[in-house]
Amino acid sequence: KSKSPVKVSHVDHLVLTVKSIPKTINFYTSVLGMEEVTFKGNRKALSFGQQKFNLHQLGQEFEPKAKQPTAGSADLCLITTTPLTAVAAHLKTCGVEIEEGPVERSGAVGAITSLYFRDPDSNLIEVSNYNQPIKDSS
Repeated sequence: KSKSPVKVSHVDHLVLTVKSIPKTINFYTSVLGMEEVTFKGNRKALSFGQQKFNLHQLGQEFEPKAKQPTAGSADLCLITTTPLTAVAAHLKTCGVEIEEGPVERSGAVGAITSLYFRDPDSNLIEVSNYNQPIKDSS
């Protein structure tokens, strides 16, 4: 256990550095059902649940920023209650190739079943369900 007096409760937002904000917004809203948000200074974000991804245009990042902002370097795990069979069918409809899955993984609070695919910047996106065993489709 940590001896730090600081206790972090949750993530509020992450920043994704992207090559094209419009392409990123289109992908995450149409494929993953996130909502486009415009905030201070006409900046863009993708909202879902009680958190968001702030979007930074590569080469035009908001200050302060990561030391080496890079498009395509993220590896994100997103939790959904949508059955993964429905997620997989929707990905196919959207023309998104599944790289791996469904596969069993370890989530932050228990076992998860996951599908892996890429966003327009080649970030690795893992969409997962908690406590949903893999069903053999053969």
